[in-house]
Amino acid sequence: MSLRARIHEQLDPRAHRARGLSLANSILVILILVATALAIIETEQTIADVYGHIFVAAEIALGLMFSLEYALRLWTAPERDPVAHPWRERLRFVLSPSAITDLIAIIASLAVVGGSSALLLRLVRVGRILRLAKLGRMSRAFDYMVEAITLRREELLLSLAAGFFLMIAAATALYLAEGAIQPDKFGSIPRALWWSVATMTTIGYGDVYPVTLLGKVLAAVTAIFSIGFIAMPTGILAASFSDAMQRHRQALEVTPEDGGDAR
Repeated sequence: MSLRARIHEQLDPRAHRARGLSLANSILVILILVATALAIIETEQTIADVYGHIFVAAEIALGLMFSLEYALRLWTAPERDPVAHPWRERLRFVLSPSAITDLIAIIASLAVVGGSSALLLRLVRVGRILRLAKLGRMSRAFDYMVEAITLRREELLLSLAAGFFLMIAAATALYLAEGAIQPDKFGSIPRALWWSVATMTTIGYGDVYPVTLLGKVLAAVTAIFSIGFIAMPTGILAASFSDAMQRHRQALEVTPEDGGDAR
């Protein structure tokens, strides 16, 4: 096996034959978590004022490490499809959403922000937190989740549409029942939508609530029905994800990891 193929196997979980994360991806996960924690802590100005030089040095070091990772992924991209032209695979990698996210995070790490505006500084810090998106490519579980959503997209869209319909219907009902009593809260359907969203998601901030008997009855019906509608997509995704995991486990059992014939 060539050096490029070995590096590709370490970086791409689909090419990694053993179970779990490869050594390289395990190290990258730790670096991503450390980098994200530093980016979050740095937003506290009292800490940044005292340890600012440490944050800068850490960001530069992490930025260089992630730049090396990006370069290695670009170099090993042709291993994903040895038949295709190498530069075609590299171009596909560069234009992929994950690579674009990586590039934004790298630029944010290496950006010179001295003397820049507060808004630009905030944007740079948000760009660094985008490293969390890199965690999705480290494990095959992310692929299973994408597969689960794709296979059940019709059911998910139907359940989401039903929930959206209930949200509009509840807001309309409370507008009719409470609009004249609380015009500042239920005086229009868009205003009542805030209450509808807060109630259906079981958050219930308490800043907007009905005061009439009819309004309270409608609110209770909405709360009861919303439990089922909001839980429906969760059940669909859980079942589909479990099915995807089971299929891939069966495929691994049929096809040995050493590449030999199943006996």
